[in-house]
Amino acid sequence: MADELGVSGNNYPEMLPRMAQFELTLLDWAENHKGSRKYVAFADKCWPAFPKEFGFEPCYVNSRLASRGIPVACEVDIYGALSEYIGACISCDAVTLLDINNSVPASMWEAGIKGRFDYALTDTFMGFHCGNTPSCKMCSERAVKYQLIQHRLLEPEGSEPDFTRGTLEGDIAPGAITFFRLQCDSEGKLRSYIAQGEVLPVQTTSFGGIGVFAIHDMGRFYRHVLIEKRFPHHGAVAFGHFGYALFEVFKFLGVNDISYNRPRSLPYPTENPWA
Repeated sequence: MADELGVSGNNYPEMLPRMAQFELTLLDWAENHKGSRKYVAFADKCWPAFPKEFGFEPCYVNSRLASRGIPVACEVDIYGALSEYIGACISCDAVTLLDINNSVPASMWEAGIKGRFDYALTDTFMGFHCGNTPSCKMCSERAVKYQLIQHRLLEPEGSEPDFTRGTLEGDIAPGAITFFRLQCDSEGKLRSYIAQGEVLPVQTTSFGGIGVFAIHDMGRFYRHVLIEKRFPHHGAVAFGHFGYALFEVFKFLGVNDISYNRPRSLPYPTENPWA
C-alpha cells in the first residue's frame, strides 16, 4: 500500500496496517467460501455502518481488490457487482462503479470543454464515488483522504476526520470508457444499458474519486433511459470501448431490453417529436 500510494498519497500511514488486515481478511474469506467457483465479486455494506464499526472507510481496500480482478460494489449493490464482473471479464482489466447523477457546472464546460471537445453541456456529467476506483485508473495526484459528506454527518462538527478516513480520491485518468449496467426491475425483468464515451482531461476541482465524463446525447439518454426505466444511480465503468461485446453478452443472457444513447435522428419511444 505504501509503495502504491507514494509519499504524496499516503496521508494516513498509521491506518495502513488496519486496512491491510481488512484486505487480507476479505481475500482469505473469498478463497475459503467460493467453493467450486473460480471468480469472486463483492457487494459490501459501507456507510454508515462500516466506518463506525471498523474505524475507517473501506474504499481504498475496495479499489485494490478491483485492481486485481475482484470487483467490489458499494452499498450492497448486487447487480452493480454483477455488472462490474461482466465488465472485468470482457475488458480483462480493472473496472469501477460510479454515481452517474452529478452534472458538470456550466462554468466548467465553458472554461475547459467548449471549443476543445465536440460535446454540448448536456453531453457531460460527473462520474463520482467516495473513492473505490483503482489507483491505476486515476491521475497521479490521487491520495488516501476522508469522506467529506460522512465526516459532516457522522463526526463532531469542527473535528478532525477520524473513522471517515480511508477513501482513495483524485481525478480519474482521461481516456475511453463504456458506461453500462445490468439490472432486474421490481417485476423480475432484466434490463440493461450501454453507452460509450470518454473521460475528458479536465480537472474536476472536487472531492472523491471523480471524473468529467462525456457521452454524446447523454441528456436525452439520462431522461428516457436512466430515469424513465428507473435504473439505480450506480453505473459500471469499463476503461475502453466494449459496447459490441457487452451487447452480445446481454443478448446471450436473455436480456431483451438493451438501451443505448440514441442519436437525435432516432428518437426514444416516449420522446416528444416536437421537443
